[in-house]
Amino acid sequence: MKNLKTLLFITLMGSLSLTAQNKDTKKADKHFDRFEFVDAAEDYTKLVEKGKGDAYVYGRLAESYYNIFNTVEAERWYAKALEASETDDPEVVYKYSQMLKANGKYEESNQQMERFASMRPSDDRAMAYKANPNYLPKILEQGKKFNLQNADFNSEQSDFGGTLHDGKLWVTSGRNNSRKTYGWNDQPFLDVYSMTKNSDGSYQAAELANNKINTKYHEGLVTFTPDGKTMYFSRESYFEKDYEKDSLSKVRYSQLYLFKATKLGDDWDTVESLSINSENYSVKNPAVSPDGSTLYFASNMPDGYGGFDIYKATINDDGTIGEPVNMGQKINTEGQEMFPYVSSNNTLYFSSNGHLGLGGLDVFYTKEVDGKWTPIRNVGIPVNSNADDFAFTIDEETEEGFVSSNREGGKGSDDIYFVKKLQPLCDVMILATVLDDKTREPISGAAVSLFDAEGNKVVSRTTNAEGVAEFMVECEQDTELEVVMDGFESKKVPVAGSGEEEVNVQISLDPIEKIIVADKVELNPIFFEFDKSNITAEAAFELDKLVQVMNKYPEMVIKATSHTDNRGPDSYNMALSDRRAKTTVQYVISKGIDASRISGVGMGESEPRIDCASGCTKEQHADNRRSEFIIVNTQENE
Repeated sequence: MKNLKTLLFITLMGSLSLTAQNKDTKKADKHFDRFEFVDAAEDYTKLVEKGKGDAYVYGRLAESYYNIFNTVEAERWYAKALEASETDDPEVVYKYSQMLKANGKYEESNQQMERFASMRPSDDRAMAYKANPNYLPKILEQGKKFNLQNADFNSEQSDFGGTLHDGKLWVTSGRNNSRKTYGWNDQPFLDVYSMTKNSDGSYQAAELANNKINTKYHEGLVTFTPDGKTMYFSRESYFEKDYEKDSLSKVRYSQLYLFKATKLGDDWDTVESLSINSENYSVKNPAVSPDGSTLYFASNMPDGYGGFDIYKATINDDGTIGEPVNMGQKINTEGQEMFPYVSSNNTLYFSSNGHLGLGGLDVFYTKEVDGKWTPIRNVGIPVNSNADDFAFTIDEETEEGFVSSNREGGKGSDDIYFVKKLQPLCDVMILATVLDDKTREPISGAAVSLFDAEGNKVVSRTTNAEGVAEFMVECEQDTELEVVMDGFESKKVPVAGSGEEEVNVQISLDPIEKIIVADKVELNPIFFEFDKSNITAEAAFELDKLVQVMNKYPEMVIKATSHTDNRGPDSYNMALSDRRAKTTVQYVISKGIDASRISGVGMGESEPRIDCASGCTKEQHADNRRSEFIIVNTQENE
């Protein structure tokens, strides 16, 4: 978005580790602190041309261009700022990665995300990336579920929003060129407009809302209660603060507030500020739930998870607004979450630059099931692009709606696009029932984890009294369920993708004793990567069964042996198998088993199951590559 900070996208986050202001940068800094980023960029550029560029100036240039979504220049100056800075700031690295992505440089963007993740490994954005670094192809593959068309009523200025109510489309626009321009991007201040929809689907000329709604400053998105009697909308308000300590110079700064207006005849009147507003933070992007009971909005109030978070508040019977409730860390990230919208089937759509996306703000969606939100999903292309995509709305019955974007090819800085759903954003409910294989009774309290097709753990649930755990997944997506329960052998079950509304999966668990056969603990094959000895996720799953049975039988002592096939030098095979055996032992010890109870030895190719002296098939060689877990009679290492 190239429009204003408070209504839409950016708050100045103080993320650059910059030196103090000085006499050379004072003029540029004043423009920057007033959010006059066009003038600020010009002044900082002049300093660079005079040879006075440093990490501070480069950083301010990057932030100026970032705030007006000039991604090419922002990328350029973030790179310069990082090069000139003695200490990398993680947020600068993150923003640099986002600008690279916005410019289509996905490989370079991922390199910076790796850098960011190493600096802030516990950041939600870093963890999401590390869990699925190859997320982009999946988003692109699942796209094209919508048709997109630029609306013919867009102007050369900023146009965004799209709320249909009582035969009219309500939008926000800077098309009034007689209005004063705003220093953020040198465009006119924003107003609320309505357009009457014709019978053929076209729209009549845009009409300004009355002066009870529009003021000399910015007005933003609107939303209506189901009875049509109340409108909620955003409006900007200004305050003054000292520009510098011990100075009489003042800087005006803005916050965004939410207001409501009451229907009076055919127009709107009695505009009131909501009780959730505060001089200390902004509240914006209102959206009323389909039943009219809840107001959703975005705010950067204290104690959130990132810049702007999505909140909800109850709309009381008397019209007052309850206390704001943060929507939680599954939806909100350390980045920006904004533009909530709840459709008639209770799907929550919102825009974010903190979840994994294509660049800038992307549109995401989720549903609430039994008080918990389903995994956050990217709507995909063409709704999303490598630019900012926001203010998404959809009529689930007509499957038509709107999205706003500042992508290339539009008529203005932000444009409104018609959206037509081509395929359903459908979900499948997986009902996993866990049973005792011997008694056929349900098992309560079992841990059931859902993995996606890439092997990433998505979510974990605990079975209820009926032995059931529920998961909501996207249609046609292959998944896998992993079940773990004390006293039972763990199990993994693949679940094929389906277009059905509900899939029932029955998982029967054997008693853990079943893996004890004669003098061995028999596990499924322990696989290692080629020429490596580190424990993989698959190997850990099997070894956890060994840990479980050893915990149940505290006198049990195990000797782990590792075997190879006969390909390769004997001495090499012996050394490799010994490393693998010892790594196996270390894994079991790390799970709390005393070191005196387990030992490991590599056997190389010395004890094959199948004699391959005269040649073996691929499958026979694989059979010889194995690990065995021998039960030792006495508690001594052998």
